[in-house]
Amino acid sequence: MLAKPLKVLHIITGLTEGGAESSLYQLCQNDRHNVHRVVCLMDAGQYGPRFDAGGIEVVYLKMPRGRVTFAGLWRLWRTLRELRPDVVQTWMYHANLVGGVMARLAGVKAICWGIHNSNLMPGVTKRSTIWVAKACGALSRVVPSRIVSCSQHAVEVHRKLRYAAMKFVVVPNGYNLLLLTPDAGARARVRQEWGIDDDMPLLGMVARFDPLKDHANLIAALAQLKGLGWDFRCALVGAEVDADNAELVQLLEDYGVRERVLLVGRRSDIPAVMNALDVHVLSSLSEAFPNVLSEAMACGTPCVSTDVGDAAFIVGDTGWIVPPSDPRSLADHLAMALDEYADVPAWQARKQRAHQRVVDSFSVQRMIDGYSASWHQACHV
Repeated sequence: MLAKPLKVLHIITGLTEGGAESSLYQLCQNDRHNVHRVVCLMDAGQYGPRFDAGGIEVVYLKMPRGRVTFAGLWRLWRTLRELRPDVVQTWMYHANLVGGVMARLAGVKAICWGIHNSNLMPGVTKRSTIWVAKACGALSRVVPSRIVSCSQHAVEVHRKLRYAAMKFVVVPNGYNLLLLTPDAGARARVRQEWGIDDDMPLLGMVARFDPLKDHANLIAALAQLKGLGWDFRCALVGAEVDADNAELVQLLEDYGVRERVLLVGRRSDIPAVMNALDVHVLSSLSEAFPNVLSEAMACGTPCVSTDVGDAAFIVGDTGWIVPPSDPRSLADHLAMALDEYADVPAWQARKQRAHQRVVDSFSVQRMIDGYSASWHQACHV
């Protein structure tokens, strides 16, 4: 017997492209049992039109980045009082703080925070973000009923910040496997667009240009791979990963791999991109639950990843895990992948294992079930 439907109000900091935003969209789009509405502290961002197209109601408070306005708080309080949700689910630190406190003041009893980050590195992470994360730790015993984390690694990071340990629930991100699936036609189409022959090994990384993604680590590894005599191409995909990025172009030229690397920039057809790649690489310094690994694996693309966040858990025995900031190890394991790529039966078996791991462990329905269970628990605290 199904539990009764809940009215869930999600409060998220922004709707730019990111893992939390993607998970929220998948949750609202695919959960037909509960009723979902969304409040965004800022403006529509890149994901706003997708929510609109999916018929998901979103209230935009239009607060400036990094600032809280009285008008925004007033509208949020009125929205909470008018909608009277059964549960408020917040997403990311600023929404946890602002949305959680306002929900408590508005009389909402079931409040679930969302943790989608473990990148709290002084000198890399904004000081204001670290401050808000620590403030949430101090409030975690009185504001949320449950704290939903997308990764076990993020739980450990936040326990050290004195978050209420007993309130944590781990719900891994889930993926729409109707979209993220092996697709030979998409592979051929994208590779033709990029001028890549079908038998040319194509590595790739889907990640915005950010110090935490450590593109320099990948580029140094590519230079070493080239020095070992391997023939390959590498596609870099993501925001600011294009020919207009002078810093990135200079890095490629300094390492002597500019002619091997395609700077693709932002793409909206990520399933097709993942199908075009033979190996997806993640060279990050830090992650929580890196979505790109699951997205690549769902399309049957094996991964080589640094040992960050829950990467090793996601990849399992379907790919290769290397230490962060170690281009030699990254190059060696990319060479292992390319060596196996030449063995067609072994490579096809690995591709199938990668796809099946996501089907078995990271479907969108498993994510929906995890969130729903957390919400019902929060309602009975």
